[in-house]
Amino acid sequence: MDVGSKRDLVGELADAIRRNTDLHFGLYHSLFEWFNPLFLTDKQNAFQTPSKSLPELYEIVLKYKPEIVWSDGDVKDVVVTNDRWGTGCMCKHGGFYTCSDRYNPGHLLPHKWENCMTIDKRSWGYRRNALISELLTIEELVKELVETVSCGGNLLMNIGPTHDGRIPVVFEERLKQMGKWLKVNGEAIYSTKPWRAQNDSITPGVWYTCRSQEQSVYAIFLEWPTNWKIILGEPIPGGKTENWLELRSDAMSRLESP
Repeated sequence: MDVGSKRDLVGELADAIRRNTDLHFGLYHSLFEWFNPLFLTDKQNAFQTPSKSLPELYEIVLKYKPEIVWSDGDVKDVVVTNDRWGTGCMCKHGGFYTCSDRYNPGHLLPHKWENCMTIDKRSWGYRRNALISELLTIEELVKELVETVSCGGNLLMNIGPTHDGRIPVVFEERLKQMGKWLKVNGEAIYSTKPWRAQNDSITPGVWYTCRSQEQSVYAIFLEWPTNWKIILGEPIPGGKTENWLELRSDAMSRLESP
């Protein structure tokens, strides 16, 4: 609170989220970057220096009580067996494992994973000189979401706030557009699992999810069929298969005028 907005932005965010019981609250904690003098001292001591991040983490946990804490940082020169960088965890994401901070394999993986990406193609933070062409469109964002969920991943969609905690209008627009799409199509996203096939073998751009308990399969197509016909190669109907299809009129091609 000593710099920037002079406000407890984290506390205000925590209070706002907890007033909405449908949301969960987590916090991101950035470890020292490779150029930080404290990191360089730790490096000189073979990374055996007592952690200087503990006071910050204690404050985060005790004051704001998040449900999850994401500790992140540059892994340059760090031995891969050091567990404090998360090398032994079950859930993988980009960065350390892929040499990229945006990760979407496009196929099913044998472990949990996360697609960490940003609306701004070039930055995780706010850029006042960013061009509209450098921001992902809602169609591109929905594509990322659908492919990620179909392949068993979790989507982390980052926006960069301004120095005083405001969400720029263009990011607000993208979030609202995503919310409108999920309001209609969320049944095929929330609480679903990967199906035996992730995308269709005949029609490109069709991705599948399923609900095993309800024995339901969802085929999500990202482009509206021009002739109002869509041919699916993966579903194999059986004797008890119930053929049911709903074409939702506010599909992705109509997001701009919901």
